[in-house]
Amino acid sequence: MLSSSKHRIEQIEMAHGAGGKATRRLIEGLITPALANPVLESLSDSALLTVEGTRIATTADGFVVKPLRFPGGSIGSLAVHGTINDLAVSGARPIALMSALILEAGLSGEVLEREIAAMAQACANAGVHIVGGDTKVVEHGMADGMYITTFGIGIVDERLTLGAQNLRCGDRVLLSGPVGDHGITILLARGELDLEAEIESDTRALTPLVDALCASAAPGLRWMRDPTRGGVATVLNELARDCGMAIVIEEEAVPVRDVVRGACEILGLDPLHIANEGQFIAIVAPEYADAALSALHAVAGGEEAALIGEIQASPPATVLTRTRYGGTRIVDMLVGDPLPRIC
Repeated sequence: MLSSSKHRIEQIEMAHGAGGKATRRLIEGLITPALANPVLESLSDSALLTVEGTRIATTADGFVVKPLRFPGGSIGSLAVHGTINDLAVSGARPIALMSALILEAGLSGEVLEREIAAMAQACANAGVHIVGGDTKVVEHGMADGMYITTFGIGIVDERLTLGAQNLRCGDRVLLSGPVGDHGITILLARGELDLEAEIESDTRALTPLVDALCASAAPGLRWMRDPTRGGVATVLNELARDCGMAIVIEEEAVPVRDVVRGACEILGLDPLHIANEGQFIAIVAPEYADAALSALHAVAGGEEAALIGEIQASPPATVLTRTRYGGTRIVDMLVGDPLPRIC
């Protein structure tokens, strides 16, 4: 038996893929112990390795989004962006990708051609190439059209040493732009909510923004992460647990579009739990915070970046939000899976 009785999983539920508490239990209770090694002990979006004196980052990902196409993107562009972004927020310059396609018998050739073109265009825009991969076909009804898995490799920026262990009291929390656009776009594209709104997924490559941030604040850059599944709340809770300190964010400072806020109110969701595919969070030393924010504002797509909070000593391992009414509330990790199959 690989998992202890405390973490035993009787069966896989949709919540295990949501990026929240159930995902964390699956990884830490079953997967990590079985595959234990020094690299895997530090869970992040990429594995950092040193090969003949060169620091590299590698990452793998899977994409099962439904529907395949949505306003602002598709499974093809999403697969490229998601892989590039995992490398970028690990402090690495992406240099090559690989991809495996799982295709369902009966998939339209036009649909496949369109998604391959979307992958090619996303790679061209980001200045990276897909250098290999694999293709498999499964029976009709077994794959919702197509799934995509990816692998990426990048060279780590030698100016950076990122990690939760670097955080200090007074460090600032920097968010690159509005939250929740991707998750709400997918929900509306499914027609599951009687709401019409002009909104697009934020899927994009983060490298231009990360490059600008590193150029302006590399010595003070402590940590980065893109808040995909589980949203900002889950990523910050993981960070708070890893560093043992408190993260206090200002509710009014978090950029959220009106349509996202409205949809969340209708569904009883917190925008901080909604997935993003083109934003990142960075922790920056206070003396570099203003320069970092100005650098993001100067890059296309970073105009709405904001400083949203800071690191404090207590309460330990906790994320708090100061509300617009002057009170505070605890922000927990995502529980369950309110919006499955979003990436």
